[in-house]
Amino acid sequence: MNPFPSLKKRLKTQAWNIFACLIAAIVLLTVTPVKATADPNKVIHSVFEAADDGFDMVRTQNYYSGWVAEAIFETLLTYDYLARPARLVPNTATAMPEISDGGKTYTFHLKKGIYFAPDPIFKGKKRELTAIDYSYSIKRLLDPANRSPSAGFLRGKIVGLDTLAKKAEKIGHLNYDAPVAGLQVPDRYTLKIHLTAPDANFPYILAYGALGAVAREAIEGYGNDAAFHPVGTGPYRLASYVPRSRITLEANPYYRGFTWNFQSSGDEWDDRLVQEMQGKQMPQIGRVEISIIEEEQSRWLTFQEGGIDFDKLPQLAAPVALENGALKPEFTEQGIRQYTMVEPEVTYTLFNMQDPLTGGYTPEKIALRRAIAMSYDTESEISLLRNGQASIAQMMIPPGVAGHDPEYVSSITHDPELASRLLDYFGYKKQADGYRTMPDGSPLVLRIRTDASASARTISEIWKRGLDRIGIKVMFEVGNFADNLKDAAGCRLMMWGGAWHADYPDGENFLQLLYGPNAGKGNYGCYRSEAYDSLYRQAATLPQGNERNALYVQMNRQMEADTPWVLHVSRTRNWLVRPHVQGFKKHPILLSDWQYLDVTTTNK
Repeated sequence: MNPFPSLKKRLKTQAWNIFACLIAAIVLLTVTPVKATADPNKVIHSVFEAADDGFDMVRTQNYYSGWVAEAIFETLLTYDYLARPARLVPNTATAMPEISDGGKTYTFHLKKGIYFAPDPIFKGKKRELTAIDYSYSIKRLLDPANRSPSAGFLRGKIVGLDTLAKKAEKIGHLNYDAPVAGLQVPDRYTLKIHLTAPDANFPYILAYGALGAVAREAIEGYGNDAAFHPVGTGPYRLASYVPRSRITLEANPYYRGFTWNFQSSGDEWDDRLVQEMQGKQMPQIGRVEISIIEEEQSRWLTFQEGGIDFDKLPQLAAPVALENGALKPEFTEQGIRQYTMVEPEVTYTLFNMQDPLTGGYTPEKIALRRAIAMSYDTESEISLLRNGQASIAQMMIPPGVAGHDPEYVSSITHDPELASRLLDYFGYKKQADGYRTMPDGSPLVLRIRTDASASARTISEIWKRGLDRIGIKVMFEVGNFADNLKDAAGCRLMMWGGAWHADYPDGENFLQLLYGPNAGKGNYGCYRSEAYDSLYRQAATLPQGNERNALYVQMNRQMEADTPWVLHVSRTRNWLVRPHVQGFKKHPILLSDWQYLDVTTTNK
């Protein structure tokens, strides 16, 4: 019962009215979101070293697509911009989830008054974000029609969702209106997710870009073109798009904004950022112009000419720009700053395990892949291509990611002599021209998919030298990144080199790339091993810690035993930042950072 009505009747004086107005003003200031203050004259000039393939992250895992998509779509949770190690914080949720039922039920409450960017699909009406948008976005990930490479992030995790997906396979479409026990929307701003089992990594998954909220009417209205008409609630929206050439983003006029209020970790770089940015209303940047420049030399020249505001130093330029790992005076005198980090990533070459030549699990096929792996000289890659800015990847899980074992040493090393003896033993005979045939006498010719960049040519040269030493002929098929990715998703490539950057800071994110049920959906080599899959399933039920890490080590050893991958390096990145850019610190997980930046000059 509310006692205030009678009290208010007795206190209708001028003093009360003044006091009431003051309280109302304080409440209004408390609940009113910060308004976006992006200045259209503040422009960031960015660059990608490879092309995107659209911005529907349910349908792709393209790194560059994700970079843009994170600025357009919003997840329930995100990461603190400065905290290291990476730490989750609420994004569109009012707080971190309420976790109950022994870790199997997550309850989220959404912030009110969040709107999708204006778009013709909404017919002139403001469209508010609601909990049902997240329920719809989660269902999309397991819709068989989307063939999502990220489906493994949710497969088997949410009560009833896999059943809905299996029914869709039978009837030819997913019924998005069908109830799912594990996805409940009790009211407009509340989402309850019920898991089949406790999962310590589930909050990380909800911060993954493919689970950013989309509007159902936009996805259905744009159909197959939805990837090129992204409509989200994030700080930016797509202004113009020239595939494989240029992407322009502009500030979302409906974005609620936020105050830059991150805490320094105590180092000099963070202290400077806090001094530059603390208290600013964000975003400040009104436009982001992204150029696609695949050649390292061209990117480096463009940066030197001032056409790029920040970029990772191309590896070919390391001898020119660095001395003992530090930026040379000729660059520091221009005010250019250097931010160095070891990427939470690994590079690798995959084998197509379905290919009639390189695939299969019989001893002679495993021996062939093992010999090929031993022929590759990773040290040459580090010196010739990386200019020392990389380290050999001993295991699938890189440094900085939970589950990485710094004492782990791979059983596969560069050893062409041993590789040759292994091939001899399993009947891969050398012919008069010095090249080998298959044990049955048929031709043995590898086809490695690559691209036209200078770095790809260097890697091809290293492969060619190593394979010549063990007597295996190789051909290099040149394609662009987006097309190569599509062919890999269809398990149509015999061999292909790639890299995986952490989507969340746990080793599961890397190990799922070889999980059998993900074949063709992230597992681009279509590797299937019951031993590996069993270890993966066991690890998924455990919290972070020694027991799970021990299973991760066993999975790495199983990968080496079957050799579906050739591991290469983890790269050291030196980000160069021009003096007018404020607030820059590359996050190990977040890709999009434009909303955290400011510039001290206007760039038109």
